[in-house]
Amino acid sequence: MRNLKTHIEPVPTHADARGSLFEPVDAAQIAASRNVHVVLTAPGGVRGNHRHIVGTEISVVSGPALVRLKEDGAIFDIEVPAGENWRFTVPPGVTHAYRNSGTGTMVMVGFNSELHDAVAPDVVREEIL
Repeated sequence: MRNLKTHIEPVPTHADARGSLFEPVDAAQIAASRNVHVVLTAPGGVRGNHRHIVGTEISVVSGPALVRLKEDGAIFDIEVPAGENWRFTVPPGVTHAYRNSGTGTMVMVGFNSELHDAVAPDVVREEIL
């Protein structure tokens, strides 16, 4: 996966019998965010299928999930294992989509450098997954 514009990394997670806890972003990433959203996706459901024109999006996905990226015309698939949380820092112009490949609800937390504007969203729809 080298040479990707998208930065991908596992998020340190504390897990015990009660569940798990993780910090999706650090203080600098919080400060740079102008939009935060939480996405709950049913098994087999797909979210995303778009790219941003201006904004950088940071998404933290709780696996199991299939993440598909389209960078410079090339498609990349990343499997997020069950029980793991991975951070994807997606720059403008990179199409991204997330499929819940598990049997329970998939949780994703998203941060974007641009405010959400329902009238003129910073989004171009492109179905890749």
